[in-house]
Amino acid sequence: MTLSGSSAAPAADRTREPSGPPGPAPHRRLRPVPTAVYALGVAVLTVVLRLVNVGRAGDLFVDEVIYQELGRGAAQGGFPGTSEGLFFLHPPGFFYLEAGWMKLVGTHQDVIAEVHSLRVMNALLAGVTAALLVALVARVRSRPAGLVAGLLFALDQFCIRQNNRVLLETETMVWVLAGFLVLVPLCRADPPPRARARALLGGLLLGLAVLTKDHSALITVLPLLAALALGWGMPRRLTATALAASVVPYGIYVALVAGFGHGAAFWDAKTYGLRRLLGFVQETGFNAPGTPSLTGRLAAELPGYATTYLLLLLTPVALFLLLRRREPVYRLLLLFHASAILTLAYALAIGTLEEQALYLLFVPNLVALAVTVPVPRRRPALRGAVIAGLVAVLAMPAVVYGRDRGTPDDGFVKLDAYLRTHVPAGSGIVTVDGARTRGVTYWTFEDAYRLGNWMSPGERAVHQARYAIVPWKVIDQGYGRSTPAEVHRLTRDARLLFTVDGHTYGTLALYELPPPGPVPGGPR
Repeated sequence: MTLSGSSAAPAADRTREPSGPPGPAPHRRLRPVPTAVYALGVAVLTVVLRLVNVGRAGDLFVDEVIYQELGRGAAQGGFPGTSEGLFFLHPPGFFYLEAGWMKLVGTHQDVIAEVHSLRVMNALLAGVTAALLVALVARVRSRPAGLVAGLLFALDQFCIRQNNRVLLETETMVWVLAGFLVLVPLCRADPPPRARARALLGGLLLGLAVLTKDHSALITVLPLLAALALGWGMPRRLTATALAASVVPYGIYVALVAGFGHGAAFWDAKTYGLRRLLGFVQETGFNAPGTPSLTGRLAAELPGYATTYLLLLLTPVALFLLLRRREPVYRLLLLFHASAILTLAYALAIGTLEEQALYLLFVPNLVALAVTVPVPRRRPALRGAVIAGLVAVLAMPAVVYGRDRGTPDDGFVKLDAYLRTHVPAGSGIVTVDGARTRGVTYWTFEDAYRLGNWMSPGERAVHQARYAIVPWKVIDQGYGRSTPAEVHRLTRDARLLFTVDGHTYGTLALYELPPPGPVPGGPR
């Protein structure tokens, strides 16, 4: 059986070469790079930069050690707590996340190893933050703008240091950005399907931020309240839905606390935290008695964080540019940005500003700059200057990063190794750091040694304290439980056993103390 000629002829015509010289090839437009590719690439870069020497590039921070113990407590079930009892000063969101991480990768008997494991978790959270940042800016403005914002976040030295510590703010910002990413499409004239369900989801995500850090209500719940009052951003019915959903996670937490009979302890912790927020209690912050001033700290950090300061100095520019835009989505971001500014301005005015709180302004400010700063298109020279400046801003942190990652700052790791080898477990050790209560030394070594602020000879005799650990930078800057004069008297006749220098604690030293003499009233 053969095919007929009528069916084969058209195929032959279609494959015949055209006569005459070939014309120009048709122009093929390149397909735009999907936002997901940008987001994934920036996320990987962010994680890798934070994992390099994660255990050596920054010494232990006191809150890290406390928070890992709270995570251990949460992993055992119930409310987070330490050896001092249940902990209600901060909500439990981060501590339950730590508990989940410990269940996933396993726990460590050694405190320092546990902190380093949790630093890996926070590095992964930072990668999620970068991806959300790219997606949010791309959704509001463009993919290239999102890529630039993500790269600035990935490379910024302040963000790297913040994400490398086991602190609340990294997870908090994940929920904040995720919430606004869900809510932003609801500001369009033609909102997407199931708008009410999206508003509910966005509000719940913002509520998880508050369940991680109470303070974040000022950049989540407050903007929604302002949007509801002003009629900005989403339609009011959707704003009300998101606002109602944002209080659900924390409301459930409070109900559980009260239901298990911990209402009084919760109230005491929260009122104490409120007094700190209002400035009535000042354990930390740049106005705390005897501590370095804010201007002095900024000047000392300027060489390493010039790019961070530059972006923060552009905060008024970002606010002005947002004020000029009338579209609903920009109005919502304006309230987000303005709330972050007011929160930090208040903390700065009353002196309760802590370094990690700047993160809650830096990231919203980065969003505001990325969606508003214009790029000149019709003036090639000016555009070239802007691009060159952007490249410089991205490249400058590389020098600082290389220096920081190449210079060990792991004094407590080395001290821990020395103690395990040369100081018997259960020995009495005098600790002098910690402002109101216990410092990083106590929380790091409490499982292996007996520790206390035993400054008098009588106390040392009673507790048989033969050693003292002194992080001298903490003492000299006024953040210790003992004054510099007291510590100098304590160590004047002591024998120096171990010392290591680092950026975080200056000279970290271990001393063997002279015999304290007989206990007053004891046997002679």
